[in-house]
Amino acid sequence: MEYITVNGGKTLQGTVAANGAKNSALAIMAATLLCSGEHRISGVPDLRDITTMKRLLEHLGVGITGERELSLDATHINIVDAPYELVKTMRASFLVLGPLLARFGNARVSLPGGCAIGLRPVDVHIKALEAMGADITIENGYVHAVCEHMQGARILLDMPTVGGTENIMMAACLADGVTVIENAAREPEISDLAKALRSSGARISGDGTGTITIEGVQL
Repeated sequence: MEYITVNGGKTLQGTVAANGAKNSALAIMAATLLCSGEHRISGVPDLRDITTMKRLLEHLGVGITGERELSLDATHINIVDAPYELVKTMRASFLVLGPLLARFGNARVSLPGGCAIGLRPVDVHIKALEAMGADITIENGYVHAVCEHMQGARILLDMPTVGGTENIMMAACLADGVTVIENAAREPEISDLAKALRSSGARISGDGTGTITIEGVQL
């Protein structure tokens, strides 16, 4: 059995640079799809999931430079299709669905598990986007969503899912009217995403509570 032995009795001192939270970084990276221009994200951890999200965003047309200090430019998005090869290894890749749909009115994103939805279904995301006016079909393991104009809606989540809350928040930023998410997730990454969205001009309140309100704007 492997173990670590710690011999105490000595004063600890020094400085440690702590990276930002991976889950917050992934959602904020996906949120850059909502509007053109350069976005800067600091304190990004050097992890495999971050690399996967960078590859996915670059596939969609986002220009990315930097490692721990990222610069992302989503001005020239030329693809709204997130293939299984890039989505299969990381569930957070599904977060591109909301912003792509809201900005371009069309998105085709692979289910994280391919044709098998798996133990952590994305039906919460899908039902919420449908309530906002999206026409969604699932075929051959892909979610295809179309909506000319997203509409604000009152959405009661069956469970306070983090990914579902994030996808709805991002889609609602560009929707016509007001969206209210009830039974929303309260994890810290929700508030981190809300702060990032507000810095781009979004109108969001209630993050960190069970009820989040988003007033749609043109970012």
